Amino acid sequence: MGHVQVEIEDRIAVVTLNRPPVNSFDHATFAEVAQVFDELSSSREASVAILRAAPGVKVFCGGVDLNDSPKRYRPDGRFEDGGEQIDARYHVDPGRVVRECFWSILDCSIPVIGAVEGKNIGVGVALIANCDLVVAADTATFALTEINVGVLGGVRHAQRFVGHYLAKRMFLTGEFVGADELYRRGSLEAVVPAEQLLEAALKIARPISKKSPIAVRLAKESANRVEPMNLKEGYRLEQDYTGRVKRHADSDEARIAFLEKREPHFRWE
Repeated sequence: MGHVQVEIEDRIAVVTLNRPPVNSFDHATFAEVAQVFDELSSSREASVAILRAAPGVKVFCGGVDLNDSPKRYRPDGRFEDGGEQIDARYHVDPGRVVRECFWSILDCSIPVIGAVEGKNIGVGVALIANCDLVVAADTATFALTEINVGVLGGVRHAQRFVGHYLAKRMFLTGEFVGADELYRRGSLEAVVPAEQLLEAALKIARPISKKSPIAVRLAKESANRVEPMNLKEGYRLEQDYTGRVKRHADSDEARIAFLEKREPHFRWE
């Protein structure tokens, strides 16, 4: 991977964005992130992931690479003069690669914990909004600055992350909002000094990594599916997922291990 690194240990994947100087996203970076999370979904190696920037950065994500964006929208389907035409799907739909990136996190089969340090702008806000849980350093700030450069985007993601009214304020003003305010509004699980950020994310990830990997995946899928539903329809669907979990031997192992007061031994069965 060119700008995205993945390390997996004890069933926890740490996905690190590293595209200096500000982790802005070009076509290749969108595609890399999508590939990483698609591979985590298909693999059995990890049960939970942490998405972060390389430690010590001043910018978690600087948004879309403004030099690359016009290349994606060229009407001839080439990133440069004389180059080969790109995949036809991206030629006629330049926003496709962006959606694929975001949905790879939202629909990743394992939970994703965002860990934000420094400024987080535009695309970065959308990345984090698609995570399942978020922690931040006390240096973290968040903004939708698209309106400042003559474009729009990100408000629907921000609504999921910070709520409708704050999202609209961010969208209309382009101003930064600090981690403390987002914590007060319930968008963040924790705000910690930057040097403690990874440990704060790991503190959440470790208990998840010890659960039945099948149950964790079905739990995330069910939570995503019931999110837009009303109470009755959502709870009915949850009951169906309980039935799906109980089909697996790992469900019996979780129950028996709990009753016997021992660590469970899951076999992906």
